[in-house]
Amino acid sequence: MTKPVITAYKWVPPFAQGLVRDTRARWAFEEVGIDYEVDVIDLPYAKSEAHRRFQPFGQIPTYSDGKVEIFESGAIVLHIASLAPGLLPDDPAGRARAVQWAIAALNSIEPFVQQLAVVDVFEADRDWSKARRPKVIEDLKGRLTDLEAALGDGEWLDGDGFTAGDLMMVSVLRALRNTGVLDGFPKLAAYIARGEARPAFKKAIADHMAVFAAAA
Repeated sequence: MTKPVITAYKWVPPFAQGLVRDTRARWAFEEVGIDYEVDVIDLPYAKSEAHRRFQPFGQIPTYSDGKVEIFESGAIVLHIASLAPGLLPDDPAGRARAVQWAIAALNSIEPFVQQLAVVDVFEADRDWSKARRPKVIEDLKGRLTDLEAALGDGEWLDGDGFTAGDLMMVSVLRALRNTGVLDGFPKLAAYIARGEARPAFKKAIADHMAVFAAAA
């Protein structure tokens, strides 16, 4: 396998910096100790036919290592996790639960988080956004209540071991920063803080933010 390469954006608006999904791949690489490279692209190239042949939706990140070429941050994180120890337990049941939580982050939590971003940021100027926001908040808090109950008093979602499931869940929940939604969920707020305190996360986010500093 040649050194893996992921794609990342050269620049995004300040509100999105620190949250773009290449952070998930970067974090996974750091957790398992695999060196990687980053192909920094701009938005016009991301939407080009050349990139769409690799990523049909014109997004990032993508992953390539000479043998495997994939897109979607969840698929990339799980693939990276399969390459070296650190993010997937050795026992089959534990591995399955780690994958379960990674998928739960993407399917059961992130759509509700994204709806808040839609009404607060991406379509805040639409007439219906203000009226819809209370329902968006209600639905999101319902999912967070369920998630906090599942976490309980545990350090991580499956006990004492940090897994790819936690990496994905923390990554998704980080998008709620500065929204006030997590004020009523102290266990989830502490859970996110534990994830962000990991050395691998700190290295990944620093490298992510350095791209934007270089473009400034």
